[in-house]
Amino acid sequence: MNIDILLGLQWGDEGKGKIVDALSPEYDIIARFQGGPNAGHSLEFNDVKHVLHLIPSGIFHAGKLNIIGNGVVIDPAVFMSEILDLGISPDELAGRLIISTRANLILPSHRILDAAYESSKGKAKIGSTLKGIGPAYTDKTGRNGLRVGDILRGDFRELYRNHLESHLSLLRSYDFSFSIEEYEKGWFEGVELLKKFRLLNTEYFVNTAASEGRKILAEGAQGTMLDVDFGSYPFVTSSNTISAGACTGLGVSPRMIGEIYGIFKAYCTRVGSGPFPTELTDSTGDRLRDTGREFGSTTGRPRRCGWLDLPALKYSIMINGVTQLFMTKADVLSGFSKIKVCTSYRVNGRDCSELPFDTDAPVVPVYSEFKGWNDDIAGIRSFKELPAELKEFILFIETETGVPVTMVSVGPDREETIFRS
Repeated sequence: MNIDILLGLQWGDEGKGKIVDALSPEYDIIARFQGGPNAGHSLEFNDVKHVLHLIPSGIFHAGKLNIIGNGVVIDPAVFMSEILDLGISPDELAGRLIISTRANLILPSHRILDAAYESSKGKAKIGSTLKGIGPAYTDKTGRNGLRVGDILRGDFRELYRNHLESHLSLLRSYDFSFSIEEYEKGWFEGVELLKKFRLLNTEYFVNTAASEGRKILAEGAQGTMLDVDFGSYPFVTSSNTISAGACTGLGVSPRMIGEIYGIFKAYCTRVGSGPFPTELTDSTGDRLRDTGREFGSTTGRPRRCGWLDLPALKYSIMINGVTQLFMTKADVLSGFSKIKVCTSYRVNGRDCSELPFDTDAPVVPVYSEFKGWNDDIAGIRSFKELPAELKEFILFIETETGVPVTMVSVGPDREETIFRS
């Protein structure tokens, strides 16, 4: 059981990148298991902010291997841009990063299809990041995708053109103008850059490493409430963001899984459309957004903000089998005189603790209220030094969920992290 999983328990943006970066010294390998460039994992250290979209968040630690697993979808142009922005020499990167031959490619035409589909929905938009994720996963499940291993074939360009023509025929039924040349910029250069890295059947590599006793951290993207099966469908992503997705996204057995770390914010945020029972559209929501710098790492869109949703958190814990909870952005709540937590829902006049199947159901949150704290907690590095009110807030969450909160983040920097012994 040498593989631990770290994933988000809300609608994404929980701070996974920072926590993976902070945990990386304890692991030999960090492996992304799903998602694509729609993810934006932010890390801060030495007063510099880095945003990763495809590359695992352990990449800045020398001596650590990073794997992009088969469950990830890769846009070569985004990959190239990200590699160039890292500030790490190509030779060093080649020794730190391995890519699965089975990972599917996002083609330029996937991005066009994504934009055309979203545009056609009118007011019923899902809130796609327009990175081509949905169409790429559609081709994958339709057994019609191109994979990283295909770029090594002599007839790759021909394969690409065949897929492009298929996509262009679909686009003819949409009133959507585009320039394929514009979308192809950098894509083939990115393909050539991919060839310079180790392209392996990573399922063998991961299983061998685990059998040899090497510690592996599986890094998830997005959040549980965006899971294609268990999230707020259809306002979800196109992959399995839950812990089971780590097994299929890396090719490992459930018997190899040890700890499952679930990350959640001390409040809630969501980007794009979809149900959000605790959303605050008043000055309190604006304050959470401004203080927490709640703008999408990938899209820059302002995030919807609201109080912590306990029924949704309990649901995510159940689905994932979470063994430890990590709370992020506790510092954002400093200065609020009162803090609320949704403890149940009222649906059609009835109290309910389960998430309704119908995303259009009229859900009214039922709140418990807690006294806030005024202390600036960013400089605190010990759990015992946290304000009594914050400790009470944490104890309530632990009691309600039955899972210990073993980490509290008090700021965006990797040093602003308290691990509870």
